[in-house]
Amino acid sequence: MAAGGSTRVVIAALVCNGLIAVSKFVAAAVTGSAAMLSEAVHSVADTTNQGLLLLGLRRAKRPADRRHPFGYSKELYFWSFVVAILLFSMGAGVSIYEGVQKLLHPHPIEHAFVNYIVLGVAIAFELASTYVAVREFNVQRGRMGPLLALRTSKDPALFTVVLEDLAALVGLVIALVGNLVADLLGWLPADALASIAIGCVLAGVAAFIGRGTKSLLIGEAASDQVVVGVRRLIEKEAAASGVIKRVHAISTMHLGPQDVLLTARIDFDDAVSAARVEGIVAEMERAIKARFPEIRQLFLAAQGD
Repeated sequence: MAAGGSTRVVIAALVCNGLIAVSKFVAAAVTGSAAMLSEAVHSVADTTNQGLLLLGLRRAKRPADRRHPFGYSKELYFWSFVVAILLFSMGAGVSIYEGVQKLLHPHPIEHAFVNYIVLGVAIAFELASTYVAVREFNVQRGRMGPLLALRTSKDPALFTVVLEDLAALVGLVIALVGNLVADLLGWLPADALASIAIGCVLAGVAAFIGRGTKSLLIGEAASDQVVVGVRRLIEKEAAASGVIKRVHAISTMHLGPQDVLLTARIDFDDAVSAARVEGIVAEMERAIKARFPEIRQLFLAAQGD
């Protein structure tokens, strides 16, 4: 997935959630609904998170320097982890707190029709944002199953927005049901329980995002497809040249969604001249980078038996 695709997804989500947050706060103030207030806080959290993801995408593009010789690509992973923390504390924590407070001190929803209008508009905006995110996500995952693709994706900006948008849609449906039950059936705890349920949904999404970005932040390997493909290219050159004895373990690490570090040790015949070794290594590097452009940091160590 190109960085431009992720950026478009994040911007679309930021604009939609910003507009939705304002409308939800107005509705919560007018009606006194705890579920609507939770949804408003949820939208603020999402808007803030998408702003942080844009910051991460921009800062990750900075070129390498003396202090950071491999560049700043991992900064996107850092800000994505911050997003998971904020979603858990600011989104889930506040929603559950508001729900508990409303459960302890129930009061009827006033002007409930305002909530219905705002929730309907919010669902329409969220569907548009989700469509953009899911379309980009489907391009990235190809034939891979959605859940497996989410678990193995190296692009936290994209999978975070996809999960947040899906959680937002679920939260809106929960809020709508809670308001309907409290308003039409008169069972006031429904609104409070809806707020708590929204908080639980956000906590689950935050835990999933946090786990994925933690793995990337620590240093996650490239896909098996990349590692196997590189090994085959090296073995093809080995068969063609006849002077490579063995290819040792290939090590990889994602520095960013499209920035992979790869190292490999290659055993050459002792009789091969240094000039020929350099030529073979240079040819392999060109072939590997042409086949896998995401491998930006490539180190092939040649050694004798």
